[in-house]
Amino acid sequence: MTAIAPGTLPKSSPRGSAARARMLRGLLPALSLALVLIAIAWLNPRAISYFGFNLMLNLAIPIALATIAQMFVIAGNELDLSIGTFVGFVGCVTATWLRDAPLLGIVVLIGSIGVYALLGALIHLRNLPSIVVTLGMSFVWQGLAILVLPKPGGKAPDWLLSIMSFKPPYIPFPILAALIIAAVVHFDLMRTSYGVILRGSGGNAAALRRAGWSLLRTKIALFALTGLFGVLSGMALIGITTSADANIGNGYTLLSIAGVILGGGEFVGGRVSPIGAVLGALTLALAASPLLTFMHIPPDWQVAANGAILIIVLAARVLISRRER
Repeated sequence: MTAIAPGTLPKSSPRGSAARARMLRGLLPALSLALVLIAIAWLNPRAISYFGFNLMLNLAIPIALATIAQMFVIAGNELDLSIGTFVGFVGCVTATWLRDAPLLGIVVLIGSIGVYALLGALIHLRNLPSIVVTLGMSFVWQGLAILVLPKPGGKAPDWLLSIMSFKPPYIPFPILAALIIAAVVHFDLMRTSYGVILRGSGGNAAALRRAGWSLLRTKIALFALTGLFGVLSGMALIGITTSADANIGNGYTLLSIAGVILGGGEFVGGRVSPIGAVLGALTLALAASPLLTFMHIPPDWQVAANGAILIIVLAARVLISRRER
């Protein structure tokens, strides 16, 4: 028998197991998306085509942008419960003022991003819970949306319709847009020095303060980025639906939170993944309607089925995290 050096297994085995757990944790969003695609291909093979992906992922772009918006807030250990109504407000402004009075529409949208930045400053300076502040702002955005557009209507600007109806060769536009969003945000947040600072505000605020960085500025930057991507989400949504409604984005709050968590993000510690968040958004977009429709699940049960999918994925993450620790 070959002798084994003392201490060999106790040192190498746990390290290898933790490395495999970390790799599996990073691949979990992609595995979730792959399983949903396999299920769709098994139930309806014709859906796996250029036209099929365009149809199934029609609303994936605004969901992905809203998920990225929520991800920036979660990166700072905060939570935004107003992103859905904010998307609805942006949609109403886009379908009315941005089309009929472009200058006024641009000023309002830029001002709304400034309001988000002020919210970040208020939450930090007064040490207020972001859940309470953003919950209150959700009613403000909802009321403003109703004032701008009292009843469903309006029309998307022609240039926005052209962008959202773009059909590149070989790769469906929703997939191409998702790749671009994930790549740009991943590089800026995960590969740049300021991205490290933004994530550090949620991961170790005390160390960031000792290093001389302003937590106030990082909080303002995170909330401003949330507002920016919320504006992009609302505009993309109107570019797809062609008209607006004050309630059009109400479901995006829970979808954005679920997309971030499904993509590997956590509520504390500044632990987020832009690529994972986009994959999580795509998974929810596919599971929300195409997969459950192909399974002949009634619409009344589709929300519950989406929740079950999310719980299964989160349970798998808990098991992987325990193995990693």
